[in-house]
Amino acid sequence: MNILDKIVADKHQELILKKEMFTVKMLEKIPFFERNTFSLTNNLQNSTSGIIAEFKRRSPSKSIINNTALVEDIAIGYEDAGVCGMSVLTDEIYFGGTLDDLITARQNCTLPILRKEFIIDDFQIIEAKAFGADVILLIAAILTKAEIKRFSELAKSLDLEVLLEVHNEEELHKSLMPSLDMIGVNNRNLKTFEVSLKTSKTLSSLIPDKFIKVSESGISSIEAIKELQPYGYQGFLIGENFMKTKNPGKSAKEFIKTLER
Repeated sequence: MNILDKIVADKHQELILKKEMFTVKMLEKIPFFERNTFSLTNNLQNSTSGIIAEFKRRSPSKSIINNTALVEDIAIGYEDAGVCGMSVLTDEIYFGGTLDDLITARQNCTLPILRKEFIIDDFQIIEAKAFGADVILLIAAILTKAEIKRFSELAKSLDLEVLLEVHNEEELHKSLMPSLDMIGVNNRNLKTFEVSLKTSKTLSSLIPDKFIKVSESGISSIEAIKELQPYGYQGFLIGENFMKTKNPGKSAKEFIKTLER
């Protein structure tokens, strides 16, 4: 069993417990459920940097990245830096994130927020809206075509945007549908954790222009972004590069200033 399989197996168990404590009706009563969402796609289309900055404490591949950073400080710092959106990990077992991080980020900035999670159930999408997300992540590697359709259409009905993540051509071909907003190409192989920008380059021509192209993982330099922009990428998800510093917001600000020179 690879790491992705382990994460999904644990997520099924986690959802069993969650559904014993919370109902959909309870989630729908949380004030954020009725809020108007912010658009990440609009920000990316009107940006010269395309940076989506992540809040992440740890990961299976890197262990602890930043265990002391406060999500409220990071949200304020990222917004001041001028990023297009903020990604918040909500998986606790493998990434050290929680739904509290999501709601705290929402309370401290007006950035579009992506809930970074391993979504395998409708419940998690309703949960995302209730806790302040504007965008959800769907991972093609762990979902069937029918699930991608159902989940993305549910998200759209809740005024959430959808970022669909793929790792190869097979995943991309099974996933393309009108209910998606962005196609994210993950340069990290989730089974081996090896990273290569070649993945983004190879898949770029296969992604229809109506979708915003986002490159994820392994983007730690200005050069990497400039290398990918000619391939049509308008979004760049950066996590570890900012989070491993003492002041992620300041790091993001300096990175964007250098990129836009």
